Amino acid sequence: MDNVHAFLVDIWVGFLGLFLTFYVLLDGFDLGIGVMSLFVRESERRGIMMASLSGVWDANETWLIVLGGALFGAFPEVYGIVFHALYLPVIVMIFGLAFRGVAFEFREHARRPQVWDRAFGLGSLIAALCQGFVLGGLISGPEVRGAQFVGGQFDWLSPFSVLAAVGVVFGYVLLGATYLIIKTEGEHQRHATQVAWFAGAVMLIAAAAISVWTPIRYPFVAEKWFGNGLHPGFVAPPAVALLCSAMLARSLWQGRELAPFFWTVGIFLASLIGLAASLYPYLVPRSITAVEAGSDSLTLVFMMLGIGMLIPVMIAYNAYQYTVFRGKVTSSRYG
Repeated sequence: MDNVHAFLVDIWVGFLGLFLTFYVLLDGFDLGIGVMSLFVRESERRGIMMASLSGVWDANETWLIVLGGALFGAFPEVYGIVFHALYLPVIVMIFGLAFRGVAFEFREHARRPQVWDRAFGLGSLIAALCQGFVLGGLISGPEVRGAQFVGGQFDWLSPFSVLAAVGVVFGYVLLGATYLIIKTEGEHQRHATQVAWFAGAVMLIAAAAISVWTPIRYPFVAEKWFGNGLHPGFVAPPAVALLCSAMLARSLWQGRELAPFFWTVGIFLASLIGLAASLYPYLVPRSITAVEAGSDSLTLVFMMLGIGMLIPVMIAYNAYQYTVFRGKVTSSRYG
């Protein structure tokens, strides 16, 4: 029975990883475009950037809702600890996401759309920064005693979490810039390419620093990586990330349109897999493992039946909307 429960828990860890991956990749590029818009002076260019998101941006956030619901049902203990420890950045992130949603809808009908342009960009920056702080705070490991968070409300704020926030913001900007290379042309496309070069360089520096800092900070991670020599499973993700980075630079240099976005996705996938491999079996580092925090087997099976039907529908819907709204954006009008 214990083996069955552990198997079900592993399946649900996989589900959480899937939901997180879809959210980061899909909502990441529109958050990145929002951050980019803060540094664009021309109203027409900002309009085209926002028009590129029309029809797709709001559905991207569905994966975040599913992620939160799945975490609550499958690992309620982790849900309680994480949201207690990271309450401030999570609440501010939700505010940022709501703020940018209102701004996006109001812009089309406003007499001064530039005000709502800035509001959309500010909301995007706030949400991206908070997600970085959540990541850094979670990797840092909330202080837990007896399955309860016993630390302070600002424990998530540290040099490590600031570094993680910088990496997340510029990673999202890289996703947004490479997406705009696909959706725009001419001067707008050249501007997106320039941003991609800069954002990619900063993101890779931050990712390298986090990769070095994490095993130094956590002996159990260092033991995984180096305890019995370099394990191929831990060498593969950074190697793939470096390969994707080189191919990204090559595709940007050659002026490709589709390739930069997909090589960027490769970097994110390799990074997420490497992070998961480093921290597993912990869901709360150093404190709570997945098996310890998992709901009972009956609950996991019952939830799996619903999620099993929901995932194909969500993936099909996402695929359909990107098919419908494919093609270049040549006008700042949307709706």
